[in-house]
Amino acid sequence: MRRTALAGKNSRSSGSSPSRKVSLAVCVSNGGYRASLELRKIYALIPDPDAKDVGAVRVIDESGEDYVYPRRLFAEIQLSPKLTKTLAALA
Repeated sequence: MRRTALAGKNSRSSGSSPSRKVSLAVCVSNGGYRASLELRKIYALIPDPDAKDVGAVRVIDESGEDYVYPRRLFAEIQLSPKLTKTLAALA
């Protein structure tokens, strides 16, 4: 199974850092990545300038690791301040 959308690039990181800013996106398509991505699930996006330059995003997927996927598979979302606070309290 091909784990990344970028051929020839090492898209796997050495792990997630809590100091990095994380935004969120909903998976709107998982074609080609059904084992790794669930439709309509919210995923954490990790800033990655190299991925952005080629139209991709770095996502913490179902494996719990971060990988690069085509941006077209996701729609970024903004949570309300109330929901952000509620989710932070659950962590």
